[in-house]
Amino acid sequence: MGVIPYTEEHVKLLARLMRAEAEGDGQLGMLMVGNVGVNRVRSDCLDFKKLTSIKDMVYQSPGGFEAIQKGYFYQRAREKELELARKTLKGGRYHPATNSLWFFRPEGSCPAQWFNQYNSGRYKSHCFFAPTQSECPRVF
Repeated sequence: MGVIPYTEEHVKLLARLMRAEAEGDGQLGMLMVGNVGVNRVRSDCLDFKKLTSIKDMVYQSPGGFEAIQKGYFYQRAREKELELARKTLKGGRYHPATNSLWFFRPEGSCPAQWFNQYNSGRYKSHCFFAPTQSECPRVF
């Protein structure tokens, strides 16, 4: 049982997203991307209202992920990536993505805010941004 409902197809989809967005940041980086994805489904707030599944989250438009526009996203997930996706779906949370709903890869330093959300930290190439607990209590 996970922190959100999911099927094996959702596991595969999340694993592909995690790889496509953060393979260069290693396993922990991929776990953090998974964390953000799960948080978006849990949140029901801000830009992520009415997302009820991993599929809704991955293909959200506007507001989704750039990786789905690249061919690499559409390659089959490997076993290790599937394991990482299951970890996040079962509730694994990884700082600085613990409560984050956004991340991006800046050319330089992480800004203190991005679209009015506060920086919760950086891991390798990605900066993470979290809402306040009052804005999105379900991700806390």
